[in-house]
Amino acid sequence: MECAGNGRARLHPRPVSQPWLVEAVGTADWTGVPLRHVLEAAGVADSAVEVVFTGADHGVERGVEQDYQRGLPWEEALRDDVLLAYEMNGQPLPPQHGHPVRLVVPGWYGMAHVKWLREIKLVDEPFTGFQNAVAYRLKQSADDPGEPATRIEPRSLILPPGFPDFMSRDRVVRPGPLTVTGRAWSGHAPITRVEFSTDDGTTWADAELDEPGPRWAWRGWRANWRAEPGEHLLTARATDAEGHVQPVSEPWNRGGFANNLVHRVPVTCIDD
Repeated sequence: MECAGNGRARLHPRPVSQPWLVEAVGTADWTGVPLRHVLEAAGVADSAVEVVFTGADHGVERGVEQDYQRGLPWEEALRDDVLLAYEMNGQPLPPQHGHPVRLVVPGWYGMAHVKWLREIKLVDEPFTGFQNAVAYRLKQSADDPGEPATRIEPRSLILPPGFPDFMSRDRVVRPGPLTVTGRAWSGHAPITRVEFSTDDGTTWADAELDEPGPRWAWRGWRANWRAEPGEHLLTARATDAEGHVQPVSEPWNRGGFANNLVHRVPVTCIDD
């Protein structure tokens, strides 16, 4: 699961919202009831177009008082892996993750995974609530209607090697062989390739992928590097089975959504 705003703070100019760097992502083991089973038991009219989910959270965004509501297209709602989840990693959902029940829509950004779920409603036309029609859209300007953020774009992150410099937070390593590791994922298709670079993408080499895990879990990778004294910029990019590749230049938009720009980690190698 990844926040649609993950990576927002790395955009220039930086959009005004929560300043996520690359930390708003994680993999968990969810337990719940397939939404499809609940809908089938309730009985659904042929005219259903979307399913609208309402959470218990209530507030004001851009001057609009609202419950948090999201509409999910009917064909997505009927997937076998879309859950009304009540456990996370074998334990009851903690409050911050949506106790007692939340929606889980694998492959979609986190805004679709409505927490503290209190109502499910079917509608016969596309939902036009704030969180669908105004928020979470890829806009270039204030008057641009934009396209909705939906599936998670492919991303690979590097586990920074070595130790940090106090002020810059850049990493410091010593000369010699190192194994650099990371994680990669995509909401479109399984990860099939991760490339690693020590010179900010001037040259690339394929990383070694871990064996695939569950379909929607991230996939580990590793790359060998012999560090030489000097400044280096480590970079990684992922490719999925449908051919989606991380960009090397930022995909800027007004809301700062779906920024899957390649991860860059500055590293200084110092002599013993």
